[in-house]
Amino acid sequence: MTTPSQISTGVQLLEVRPELAGQRIDNFLRTQLKGVPKTLIYRILRKGEVRVNKGRIKPEYKLQAGDVVRVPPLRVSERDEPEPLAQGLLQRLEAAVVYEDKALIVLNKPAGIAVHGGSGLSYGVIEAFRQLRPDAKDIELVHRLDRDTSGLLMIAKKRSMLRHLHEALRGDGVDKRYLALVRGNWPTAKKKISAPLLKNNLRSGERMVEVNPEGKDALTEFRIVRRFGDFATLIEARPITGRTHQIRVHAKHAGHSIAGDSKYGDEGFTREIRELGGKRLFLHAHALRVTLPDGGVLELQAPVDEMWAQTLERLDG
Repeated sequence: MTTPSQISTGVQLLEVRPELAGQRIDNFLRTQLKGVPKTLIYRILRKGEVRVNKGRIKPEYKLQAGDVVRVPPLRVSERDEPEPLAQGLLQRLEAAVVYEDKALIVLNKPAGIAVHGGSGLSYGVIEAFRQLRPDAKDIELVHRLDRDTSGLLMIAKKRSMLRHLHEALRGDGVDKRYLALVRGNWPTAKKKISAPLLKNNLRSGERMVEVNPEGKDALTEFRIVRRFGDFATLIEARPITGRTHQIRVHAKHAGHSIAGDSKYGDEGFTREIRELGGKRLFLHAHALRVTLPDGGVLELQAPVDEMWAQTLERLDG
């Protein structure tokens, strides 16, 4: 018997509309099963209780138009429904929007906010914008930024824009530039780093990336913006490929790790930057150039935060 504190659903059969083709099954279920905790969605996927066209699938399965997804009966405690996010966070993210039209949002993501929930976090930028834009039913992240990286982040409000931008990211339709404060005096001649990157998951579940011949090709272009003697250099990085932690690992590989990088950085350098008030990862997606579906070009720039700006002023001093 269902208690008043629970909601029970029967078997659901969900047909995949053409505009939703190509979406991962886990992301599809998260948007279709409103109010169902992600932990429950991943549990039924892991146990093989979700069927597509009557067959078992993996959580990373990509849906095809016309697929029929069978969702088993779910019993959800009302208290497990996602809590409305704190107004302070929602206001902060709303204020961070630098561009918006009917199909796309671009925001200057603050450092320290994850792009999505998971790994012990119940929320992230995408969950916040699903609350901020309840009428945008197909809202999805176009790409990701590490939690501690700040800067320009694209969110699609329509599936057609998401597909267009994914295609653009695979080609040369998106140009992303990052600012990074690195240790030491970056050589003028070092304009690019081509070094394959391999992902490893540690026993703790933490993801680490290393330069390894068995990894995937990775190329980053670099340009010096400003020098602070032999102590530090402000550089601009342009990732030509889009590998996890690419700029951070390539900077370390060059012998010039990024300030505030707890995974790949230099503890002594980070400590000295922290003493100047720089208590963050000094990696910021500051410029974005995107070719839009109508052939127009969107160019945006995002300023660094106050902590970053003040740290550089103190370095000058």
